[in-house]
Amino acid sequence: MNEVRFHGRGGQGAVTSAELIAHGVIDDGCFAQSFPSFGPERRGAPVVAFLRINDSKIRTRAEITEPDAIVLLDSSLIQVVDVCAGLKDGGWAVLNSRHKPSEIETPFKLRGRVATVDANKIAQEVLGVPITNTTMLGALIKATGIVKIECLKKPIEERFGRLAAKNLAALERAYEETIVWE
Repeated sequence: MNEVRFHGRGGQGAVTSAELIAHGVIDDGCFAQSFPSFGPERRGAPVVAFLRINDSKIRTRAEITEPDAIVLLDSSLIQVVDVCAGLKDGGWAVLNSRHKPSEIETPFKLRGRVATVDANKIAQEVLGVPITNTTMLGALIKATGIVKIECLKKPIEERFGRLAAKNLAALERAYEETIVWE
């Protein structure tokens, strides 16, 4: 089973990211589950979303405490939340950062592999807004190979309608620009 934990702020699309991959994986014939964890927070408050992918039925419904990968949509959360808590040895930290993985001096205990992409820049240039959810999906796919990009086309089209082409372009550009460091 692959388990991913998304960290973002309300309104950035962490919950949507987990849902899009889950729908794509299910359409591709596997099992998936996604769910958020937040209280009565408002836009800008820390939000966590969870994603599980498996080739057989998923029976657990608990929060993911030992993820195979974490996705950080907003790097300022590093100062507020221990985003890498429980990350499995050899797991992936996929970060929204303008820095290369080798340049990052992590203020957290990072035991895994790192991938970075300047998702803010891509989202602003392609989408016209700094919402990094689909952009970070491109980075996650590049780093982990968790799903094929093609599997996300239908869920993105259904979710974003007339804005789907721009979101797919942001995802694909992020995939190309993500720097992976193992």
